[in-house]
Amino acid sequence: MNLLFVADPLELFKPYKDSTFAMMREAAARGHVVWACEPAQLHWQRGAPVRAAVRRLVLSGSLGPDWYEASDAEVRGLCDFDAVLMRKDPPFDSEYFYATHLLQRAEADGARVFNSPRALRDHPEKLAIMEFPQYIGPTLVTRSADDVRAFHAEHRDIILKPLDGMGGMGIFRVNADGLNLGSIIETLNRQGEQTLMVQRYLPEIVKGDKRILVIDGEPVPFSLARIPQGSEIRGNLAAGGKGVAQPLSERDREIATAIGQVLAPRGLLLAGLDVIGDSLTEINVTSPTCFQEIAQQTGFNVAGMFIDALERALAAGR
Repeated sequence: MNLLFVADPLELFKPYKDSTFAMMREAAARGHVVWACEPAQLHWQRGAPVRAAVRRLVLSGSLGPDWYEASDAEVRGLCDFDAVLMRKDPPFDSEYFYATHLLQRAEADGARVFNSPRALRDHPEKLAIMEFPQYIGPTLVTRSADDVRAFHAEHRDIILKPLDGMGGMGIFRVNADGLNLGSIIETLNRQGEQTLMVQRYLPEIVKGDKRILVIDGEPVPFSLARIPQGSEIRGNLAAGGKGVAQPLSERDREIATAIGQVLAPRGLLLAGLDVIGDSLTEINVTSPTCFQEIAQQTGFNVAGMFIDALERALAAGR
């Protein structure tokens, strides 16, 4: 099969840890042909399908900068590929939003796109948890500074974060003394112009912010607990957290199975759930990561499970 990955620039990949690279490597090992382009290379013109300037990749086996060789770019319709995998990293900004519309137009041309462009738009990564209140801790979404102050007065120890952050960016903790709460609210909501999320602080974070991968509705049997280091409250690997793979708990599996059965029929072949203790905190659908960290520590082939699911979906016409 010919698989097109819509992703960040290839020269920015870190092959020793990149989940998209793990997908490419597994696909190539099975004899599939790997192609790549960036969202900026997608285009549409009246009378033609959505097309892109794409390059065919040959993987070298290296984990260094020379991890691939690429052909010269050629313009091809996305419908010419057996599958298109949207793997552009957040932020989910205006350009990402526009890319999903181009990808949805490509679906109308006959392209098979994973994750579904419509589902990507319908499941913003912070707000998607609102559909599953039975699995989350106390949470508030608001623009109102008064709402935030009332939430703090009730819960005393809270986390505030922007809705468009990634990798732990812009996350603040305010404990019972309320120190700098006003300044943090001003920073995040910009005088009421931007919506933010507030959650009760979960002390279980010291044991890790667990990334649970769900593939075609089924949880990967291991999570990656991203454990804050030093004085940090954030477990995100991008913020210096230490990743420790561990088997799913009974509660982890309950959450992941229930949510996976909802998300998979909507076209979300891959999702990454963030769980602290027994509470769901985020649902990541743009380009969930941690494939390689889990595989390296446990021997479980996460990329193999993903490509299996992709092959099944294509064979079934999903």
